[in-house]
Amino acid sequence: MENRRTVSPLRSRRAKLLAGVVALGTAGLLTAQTVVPGQLAQAEPVRVDAAAPSDFSDVVRTVSPAVVSVQVKQAAEPRMMNFQGGDNFQEFFKGLPEGNPLERFFRDFEGRGGEQGQNQRRMPRQYGLSQGSGFFISKDGYVVTNHHVIDRGTEFTIIDQNGDEYDATLIGADKRTDLALLKVDADEDFTYVDFAREAPQVGEWTVAIGNPFGLGGSVTAGIVSARGRDIGAGPYDDFIQIDAPVNRGNSGGPAFNMKGEVIGVNAAIFSPSGGNVGIAFAIPASTAQDVIMELKDDGTVVRGWLGVQIQNVTDDIAESLGLGEARGALVAEAQENSPAQKAGLRSGDTILAVDGTSVEGPRELSKIVAAYDPDTSVDVTIWRDGEEQDISVTLGRLQEQEKVAEAQPQVEDGKTSLDDLGLVVTTKAKAGLEGEGVVITEIDPDGPAAEKRLSTGDVILEIAGMKVNDPADVMKALDKAEKDGRKAVLMRIESNNNTRFVALPMNLA
Repeated sequence: MENRRTVSPLRSRRAKLLAGVVALGTAGLLTAQTVVPGQLAQAEPVRVDAAAPSDFSDVVRTVSPAVVSVQVKQAAEPRMMNFQGGDNFQEFFKGLPEGNPLERFFRDFEGRGGEQGQNQRRMPRQYGLSQGSGFFISKDGYVVTNHHVIDRGTEFTIIDQNGDEYDATLIGADKRTDLALLKVDADEDFTYVDFAREAPQVGEWTVAIGNPFGLGGSVTAGIVSARGRDIGAGPYDDFIQIDAPVNRGNSGGPAFNMKGEVIGVNAAIFSPSGGNVGIAFAIPASTAQDVIMELKDDGTVVRGWLGVQIQNVTDDIAESLGLGEARGALVAEAQENSPAQKAGLRSGDTILAVDGTSVEGPRELSKIVAAYDPDTSVDVTIWRDGEEQDISVTLGRLQEQEKVAEAQPQVEDGKTSLDDLGLVVTTKAKAGLEGEGVVITEIDPDGPAAEKRLSTGDVILEIAGMKVNDPADVMKALDKAEKDGRKAVLMRIESNNNTRFVALPMNLA
């Protein structure tokens, strides 16, 4: 009897399906370009033919002589040691057991204090040393580093890769961008490097050389992780993020591309522990070059000044203003006697452009204005009363205590009567205060006002562009916003001596 194996229909279908999958996989591996009749051709995957560098030794060997260690001597203020004598002093040490070390100490010290019972001693001036990194940018000895490396320094020493030391003088420093320029005077030509003309691409290789932990001449490599980072260091934040290991002491050192050009000046790291975690930030070459050239010419950086407090335009603020999209910088307040106030800019205006250059937000406005020289006349395009207008402004000079554009705390998104807004207001007089506006006395913790982070004690100055001084004014302003078809009502709020705008959603049927 012939042996036969029965194959179930289910197993048969499974085998055919598996055979089909294997066949397709094999065909795909052997003939990637083969087009099966009746089927669509698959697109080819992307492919990169550029070869990665086998090592970084050529770059490092070429640029290393230009990288230096920066040693800074910092003087601390002299300390005064005061010891009060007199009856209280004597009573103190007489109460100690005879032979006690403290009793002998105070008795001897009182004897040196003279008849007045007081001895005031000036301790010697204390000095400290800090170390960072830097690099030559000219053969005659100009060295770039960070402002925070040289801050409070009285003497500066440059140490090259051979260990040779040179005295340096401070040419100038700019705290706002954390850059500084030193100069070595020596009868020799130094190897120097140049700034990159083009911005680095994300994913591009970079090499950091510097003086981490005082070791000197240390080399690390990584890639550019991101560009345009705002880390809250200042009004002109535009950092390059790199993942090359950067540690304390690398500050002021260069980050190179594979051409040996400086793409950035290492300035900060993100680290919960104080050591490298692969997140470092460098000042872009474009920023550094402009600032350093100004320091070289004038010893300082001169910036234009507009004089406004500004904040971002959120989607609901844009809706309340009638803007088609969230863009520009909203003026919370024009500073008193500032160029902005003199030109007629006022709270509630939205700055959209300066001399035709679009303003995406507060950070862009700060950088655009700062790039102009003082006394320059610029056309500021604003959004006011539902239309664009151009206002001519003659910029002032930014002083250290002034701010180009002070960004106010952000108001997060949140939801027409006052109950609908989730707040209760009263006049300033009833709140025991003077001035304009109405005071928020109660906040519904579950209401829109609370979601927008309004607080009791905040003062509402304007609603929908109308000044308000009592609850009746508030209701009139809300009625006007409803008639205008606004989905959100814009309020100008004063809190902690600062003003900002908050958009609360309207309860429209």
